[in-house]
Amino acid sequence: MGSFSLMHWLVVGIIAILLLGGGRFSNMMGDVAKGIKSFKKGMAEDDSTPTPPTRIEGKAAPEPGYTPEAERAREEQR
Repeated sequence: MGSFSLMHWLVVGIIAILLLGGGRFSNMMGDVAKGIKSFKKGMAEDDSTPTPPTRIEGKAAPEPGYTPEAERAREEQR
């Protein structure tokens, strides 16, 4: 009940070729190869064009102990 041996896979492959026909099976494998090549090409194109890092602008962090009331009090004292 383990995995299939090499002989099992060969028999399955021969039956598939007989059922589908040699030309049809060959065309199907060619399409799979083209798909893999285009996938690899697409992955290579993504890596070749690095995107510049974006910078997010934001407000500066307030000082520790900062409250709006304390700021108003400082301004009134001036």
